[in-house]
Amino acid sequence: MSDEVAPGYVRVRLDLSYDGSEFHGWAKQAGGRRTVQGEIEDALRTVTRSGSTTYELTVAGRTDAGVHARGQVAHVDLPESVWREHHEKLLKRLAGRLPKDVRVWALREAPSGFNARFSAVWRRYAYRVTDNPGGVDPLLRNHVLWHDWPLDVDAMKEAARGLLGEHDFAAYCKKREGATTIRTLQELSLVRGDDGIITATVRADAFCHNMVRSLIGALLFVGDGHRPTDWPAKVLAAGVRDSAVHVVRPHGLTLEEVGYPADELLAARNREARNRRSLPGTPRCETC
Repeated sequence: MSDEVAPGYVRVRLDLSYDGSEFHGWAKQAGGRRTVQGEIEDALRTVTRSGSTTYELTVAGRTDAGVHARGQVAHVDLPESVWREHHEKLLKRLAGRLPKDVRVWALREAPSGFNARFSAVWRRYAYRVTDNPGGVDPLLRNHVLWHDWPLDVDAMKEAARGLLGEHDFAAYCKKREGATTIRTLQELSLVRGDDGIITATVRADAFCHNMVRSLIGALLFVGDGHRPTDWPAKVLAAGVRDSAVHVVRPHGLTLEEVGYPADELLAARNREARNRRSLPGTPRCETC
């Protein structure tokens, strides 16, 4: 696959955020379900007066239904004539056309070789949960999970350390045909704020389906005393789904930031990201 932009087109980077509560995820779906991608593409088509032409977005990470984003990144290839005509007013026009639960904050011509998905070197998510016996602040109910058992954050931190590094996370992912579940978990930290809300920060080079929400589910079982601190690492090593690992609800999860390399490293990163990964000692597959 090539990251060369077709002649006559300009690749544009979009930085955006959204409240996922009323969306059926990022990706367009059949049946008219409301999605983030669908809303933005519809708005782009309208404000650029492109008629029936849809300019398709490529995103850094496809979020599930109910998941939020503060620092999502996408790109779109627009005809040079459209970009020249509209780019100065495009941001403001999108603000007037988009619904209030999704915003585009920046639009700029992307550097050569940029791909919102394959150029990324890490994604950082936050999952927020409270064990307040009274429940969740009503103003935060769509962004914070209520766990009705007291949580030991120190025990959760100890358990998290056994999950860091490069592993096959098959035990924590919903398997997809032909896709690898090998990932490098760079950070899994937990902090309880003054308001009692526990924020888990999860950063990796990439995530497989349901990975973050499954990891949090395992840590919650440790935090409330139902499992020992070494249990999440044992589940990981077993390499198979464990029925005791619950996929927690999506509303506590927010994509906070996506990291990219320096412009001169984009092409190399794209090639690396498209290689199907394997753990040391096993053959590497060069297909994605």
